[in-house]
Amino acid sequence: MTNSPDHDRKHQTSTSFTVGAIALIFLAIGYQTALFIHKAAVATVVANHDRPDTVYVFGSPPDDWSYDHGTMGTDGAQGHDGSGSNDGRARYHGTGNSRQYQNGRQSQGDRQYRTVRRSAEHSDAARKVVQEYGRRSYESFPFDPNTVSIDDLMRLGFSQKQARSIDNYRQSGGRFRRKEDFAKSYVVADSVYRRLEQFIQIPKLDINKADSTAFDTLPGIGAYYASRMVSYRERLGGYSFPEQLMDIPRFDQEKYDQLKDLITVGPAKPYPLWTMPEDSLARHPYLDRHSAHSIVLFRDNSPRSEWTVEALVRAGILSGENGRKLLRCRIAAPAE
Repeated sequence: MTNSPDHDRKHQTSTSFTVGAIALIFLAIGYQTALFIHKAAVATVVANHDRPDTVYVFGSPPDDWSYDHGTMGTDGAQGHDGSGSNDGRARYHGTGNSRQYQNGRQSQGDRQYRTVRRSAEHSDAARKVVQEYGRRSYESFPFDPNTVSIDDLMRLGFSQKQARSIDNYRQSGGRFRRKEDFAKSYVVADSVYRRLEQFIQIPKLDINKADSTAFDTLPGIGAYYASRMVSYRERLGGYSFPEQLMDIPRFDQEKYDQLKDLITVGPAKPYPLWTMPEDSLARHPYLDRHSAHSIVLFRDNSPRSEWTVEALVRAGILSGENGRKLLRCRIAAPAE
């Protein structure tokens, strides 16, 4: 009796499935075996890497000390019994109250004897393994994640691979604006962030020094608003308080709230309201040609003791809103 075509196809399918399953099992076993061998090799390299060779270094013995008499051993050390020594240890003996060294040890402390521990030389490959997988001591110190070097990141406890990942993010234009941004990096474990959080120091952007490129790094600020922030600062003669950004057209409260914790207002020259000529006064955002002309008349007809922004408001030269804003500005005191 011959098999039908359907039966042959089912048999072939079953055989293919079985072979594939077996291959998958062997692949999984091979992968796990490779992982085990890799971990074992790494553990061995790390365990052996910093095992020091102990070297005993002897200083000059006291005058009443001497070697035992006898034939030199194979290591060049004098034998205790006069027949030579093969143990690689020199034996010194003293008389009277002198201290004794024997078998590489001193029976009592002596400043003329010291022990030096040195790690053996290791290959570059072994050093790389230890650097990547070995236990690392770490430090905690203030740092800016936007500028900290790769070496300092490793001092903070990151592996070389993790440190390079952070640096690659920065080199590609990424920036950590807030501490929480650093925590979101996939190479920063929660435990590491908790340890380092108090040491993260990200300087705020001084809106009196920043150029348009720096302004462009702020959230919600593109090239358009960055250039307007610079030009508005020039008209003001320098920002006096951060809310002045909202004087810029279409720079609303929502946009301001996105960045208010990232900026600061640094020093700026006080605005020379009482010495500025009329045409320059008229360019100030809180003044116009009419108020500028009125300020000049006020200066010409009032004693210096009355030259205050409050007096300009009382005289009706400034509107209430512009008067309140100008009161918050840094105004140079009238010259004597």
